[in-house]
Amino acid sequence: MAELATIARPYAEALYQSANAGGAAQVEATSGWLDMLAAAAEQPLLLQLADNPKVSAQQVFDVVAGVTTLPEPGRNFLRTVVDNGRLAALPEIASQFRALKNTQSGVSDALVQSAFPIEGQALADVKAALEKRFARKLNVSVEIASELIGGIRAVVGDEVLDTSVKARLEQMKVALTA
Repeated sequence: MAELATIARPYAEALYQSANAGGAAQVEATSGWLDMLAAAAEQPLLLQLADNPKVSAQQVFDVVAGVTTLPEPGRNFLRTVVDNGRLAALPEIASQFRALKNTQSGVSDALVQSAFPIEGQALADVKAALEKRFARKLNVSVEIASELIGGIRAVVGDEVLDTSVKARLEQMKVALTA
């Protein structure tokens, strides 16, 4: 959604600049509470409450602040977002903040989809192989996608590495029907 990205960009950039002035530890701390706010803002009931014209911005702030433990900068940021009616943009703000943080530190987010859970040493091996393949450090998250049948599908930014059984079957289907 381009409009939401456009709305979120100034918030993410301003928050990143403010956090970056405090150093790497401040950026990490900010990322933590921002992700918590983004998770809360993804809740449909909370968004419905925020969109209700009978509910004031103060009431929305009180509800969100009541279910999260925020430091003072987090509370101030939340107040700004709620007062401007941008609660629905919080997940996108968090995403853009994470992208700014990753760009600064030279790290990329990687989504690894697998038909089966990957944990422990297997995950470390997959991460090492992907870091070598994509030539950068990665923050790897794993998602179960049973439709892959086997193998993995890795998404890093706009690059995709698909070694799944499903992809191989699709390649065979194309080769056989050509």
